[in-house]
This record gives sequence, structure tokens and C-alpha cells, in this order.
Amino acid sequence: MMNVVIINYGSGNLRSAAKAIERTALNLKKETRVHVTKDPGIVLKADRLVLPGVGAFASCLRGLSTIKGLSEAIEETTIQKARPFLGICVGMQLMATNSLEHGNHPGFNWIPGQVESINTSGDTLKTPHMGWNEIMFSNNSHPLLDKLPISPHFYFVHSYSFRPDLDESILATTDYGSQLTAIVQKQNVVGTQFHPEKSQLNGFIFLENFLEWQP
Repeated sequence: MMNVVIINYGSGNLRSAAKAIERTALNLKKETRVHVTKDPGIVLKADRLVLPGVGAFASCLRGLSTIKGLSEAIEETTIQKARPFLGICVGMQLMATNSLEHGNHPGFNWIPGQVESINTSGDTLKTPHMGWNEIMFSNNSHPLLDKLPISPHFYFVHSYSFRPDLDESILATTDYGSQLTAIVQKQNVVGTQFHPEKSQLNGFIFLENFLEWQP
């Protein structure tokens, strides 16, 4: 039995993410228990962690820090135990060194880099970047991208973008006035700026790859 823990800290599409992972596990015929929880004890027993996030970076960070022991349990499970971790939208951005959204806020610093506002100056594009957009792979051979079509489309909603310090941390980008990070990955952690749970078939393929991933 594989235990997938979706971290509940008051932010994110928790029900949608849980249903998408349950459906994905069923399609893979994997015995999987999906927990939506803020209990640090359950987080510490996770085989895989998922951190959704919607809203402002600082608000999400504050939501995590107000639950006693939760941040420490996430760190221990992900970094010390090296369990696969998926951050979605702001959940991905929290892995950065810092964010410049409404101030300067420290992140987990798991993947060095900074979260900055999307620059669409000189373009007719509006912020936030909202809706379907295609992504371009930086590493076609990575197992997290298996079975996806060339330049697949995913669903985005964001006004800020994670800019990693190292290009090798970027698995995929999307074009919205400039090249924005769509997927980051380092060792056992991966983050998507898009919402796989809202991205129909391509989202389910990505989640299948995550559930089967052995970093």
C-alpha cells in the first residue's frame, strides 16, 4: 500500500487534487491510500507528498508555519527521507530560495532561485497568466515526462514565476511574453506551475509519472 499525503494547510485545490490522484492510482492498479491532512505524524509516514498552493506566497508560507510541527515534518520526509515530493502552483514556488511577491519572503530553498512577477511589458498579454498553454521540454528523456505528447497543453493560473538559478533545474518552460518555468525538478522533488488536476488527460499522465517515479 502506497501512502500519498496531500498537505492541508488551508490553501489549494485539495479535493480536486485528491480525486485526481485517486483516479490516477486506480488507472495504474496501484493500491494507494490518499490522505488529506495537516497532521505532522501522518506526513512523516508518507511515501509521497503533494503540496498544492493557491494565492499569495506569504499567505501559503504563513499557513504552513501556523501548524505546529508541519514544516519540520515536510522537511524531514522530503529532504532527510528523500520521499518523492510534488509542489503544485504556489506549492512549487515555495521550493525557491525566496519570493518577491508583496515583499521579500524566504522559501524552502530546496531549489535555488527566486519567484518574480511575470513581465508582460510591451505585450498585449494580461496578468495573471490564466488558461491553457503549451509547455516545451528541456529534458525529453526524464521519466516525469514519459508518455506526454510533444508540446502538451496544461492549465495555468499565476501572476508570479519561479526563476531557478540553474538551467538544469528546469524540466519544461511555457511561453507567455517570455519563457516561464513550467516544471522544476531536483533529486526527489518536482514542482509544476500548472495545475495537473485541472489539465485533463495530460494532467493525469503527469500524475501517473509522479506516482511511478523512482528518483
